[in-house]
Amino acid sequence: MEFKELREKDDTQLHEELISKRKHLFTLRSQAVTEKLEDPTQLRKTRKDIARILTAIHQREQQKKTPSAAAGAKATASVK
Repeated sequence: MEFKELREKDDTQLHEELISKRKHLFTLRSQAVTEKLEDPTQLRKTRKDIARILTAIHQREQQKKTPSAAAGAKATASVK
């Protein structure tokens, strides 16, 4: 999954995707313990996908919190 794809999704879709990936990671870990995991690289890929989703969610939260602070910083910079 690429970051561009995550940007196009809305918040509810991102949270659903996060839940899905975490369940998948749990399944992969269970398979790894019982030595039934066919492709060990799936663990790393899934962890990275989860990190990308969390990053996208965090960035959206930051944009919602600080649009006025960013505008204020631009105004202050132009005055100096």
